[in-house]
Amino acid sequence: MTIPVWVLLALAGWTVLTLLCSIGVYRWSHILTGRADLNEFPGDRPHGADWYRRAMRAHANCVENLPVYAALVIVINASGVAGSVLDYLAIGVLAGRVPQTIVHIAFPETNLAVGVRFTFFFVQLLCFLAMGIILAVSAW
Repeated sequence: MTIPVWVLLALAGWTVLTLLCSIGVYRWSHILTGRADLNEFPGDRPHGADWYRRAMRAHANCVENLPVYAALVIVINASGVAGSVLDYLAIGVLAGRVPQTIVHIAFPETNLAVGVRFTFFFVQLLCFLAMGIILAVSAW
């Protein structure tokens, strides 16, 4: 497997791990200790502790960005374009995603926390754009 494909696998795993270790732990600990019923976690209303609500949003961010990166990996594989720059950019996506999620969950939404979180998102965005440009130019 190529590095971009490995990173895709890692991002998928990170998405699942984020779900299990934050939202899953919160919900199941409440259910299993009798503090909540199965139906007490509505998807259309804010509920739960602040960090839990941030965890739900962080997981949604992972889910939202996964198809963007997956599309890039599909094009990389279909086009046969390869190289160390694409590999480094793929690693950059992962290096931005993991700390963005951690900051999102672990820190209350202060200006500093949101700024740090956005910086990690911006790293991913720049990597996405650079990968797209490299693919488009190589196809030209």
